[in-house]
Formats: sequence, C-alpha cells, structure tokens
Amino acid sequence: MTKIRILLADDHAVLRAGLKALLATQPDLEPVGEAGDGAEAVRLAARLRPDVLLLDVTMPGNEHLAALRAVRDRAPTVRTLLLTMHENETMLREALRLGAAGYVLKKAAEAELLTAIRAVARGEAYIDPGMTRAMIEGYLGTAESRSTRGMEEVQTDGLTAREIEVLKLTAEGYTNKEVAEKLVVSVKTVETHKAHIAEKLGMKSRVEWLRYARQKGLLSPTSGENP
Repeated sequence: MTKIRILLADDHAVLRAGLKALLATQPDLEPVGEAGDGAEAVRLAARLRPDVLLLDVTMPGNEHLAALRAVRDRAPTVRTLLLTMHENETMLREALRLGAAGYVLKKAAEAELLTAIRAVARGEAYIDPGMTRAMIEGYLGTAESRSTRGMEEVQTDGLTAREIEVLKLTAEGYTNKEVAEKLVVSVKTVETHKAHIAEKLGMKSRVEWLRYARQKGLLSPTSGENP
C-alpha cells in the first residue's frame, strides 16, 4: 500500500503530537515531519515533498498566507490543507486563491479530518461542510444577511455547494480545464459534477445552465453572453 505522506505544521507541540498519534492509527497515512512555524513548514515541504501539508491557520501573524504562497511556488506538487477554528468566508476565499486545496475546521470530528486529508491527496478540493452555507451565500452575493428562505430556494433543486460552483463557472463560459484549475480539482471531477448537475436539473446545454443561473441570481445580468 502506498501511504499518503503528511507534513504537520502547527505552533502548538501538543496539537502536533495529537495529530501525529491520530495519523499513526491509519494504515494509509504517514506523518513524515513537523514544523512549528510557517517558514519551517515551507522548508520541510520543499525538502520532503509530502503529499499533504496540514497547515494551522492560527500561527502568529499571517504565517499561513505567506506559507501558502511559498509552498505554491517552491513545492507546487504539495497539496495544502488548512486546519482552522475560524468559520470565515473571507479567509477561506483568500486561502483558496493562494493555492490551498482544502479547509477544515478544528472542531471537526477526527473522521472528517481524515476524510479531508484523503480527498486532498486524491487531487480533490475539500471544504468543511460547516462552511457550505457561507460558500453558497458568497456566490449569491448576499453575505451573512441572506435570509434562510433565500438559501432554501437555491437548494431546492438538490444541488450541492460544489455543484453550484461548477454550474456558475460553466455558465460564465469557463472550460472544464479552467473550472478544474479554479476549484483545484481534476478535470474528471469537474466532468462528474457536470453529469450530476445535468441529471438533477434535466438540462445539458450551457445556454440552459446560463438561463438557470441567472434565474437563481448566481450571475450578473450580462454574464456569459459571449460563449
């Protein structure tokens, strides 16, 4: 069995020890190093080339942001999964923009953290389910003041948060490859999401998706007019 190699980066030694012990119980996961700050995390990521860097967001200052940039530049094959206590949409979006492959909350159950690690290692993006509402609201341009009724309107068609992202980008005219790059997933994953969307909505063409996205308020009135 090829193990998933993981680098742990957190400024609290006790938390690193707990994470290391958890990973050691999994036959397919292997902790290969520990870092106590962002700079050390970058150095070890470049030298060890782990499959996944589990990076704490709450290190002093904005070390996680600097580390994300540096790992993206110096070790682009390393997939970074942020571990945080913050349910902050702005922080999430900035992290994804800088190359993070996943975002999981510290309050998550151990099983969810393990799921996130494996998903990121497979080349998928992972967003903590606790952030789903914020992600959908962000794409609707409503922020936290959006009413529950408005949220339910988007969810009545059975689309997941990730499917909404794929639908929106596709309606805007992005290719499968471009959507994959923006969401930090594989092209195959995008194709799978699109197949699910087509099945749920009964729509296959981009024109139909464009019309649907506008009706749901996912796009500006002029978005996607030039295929």
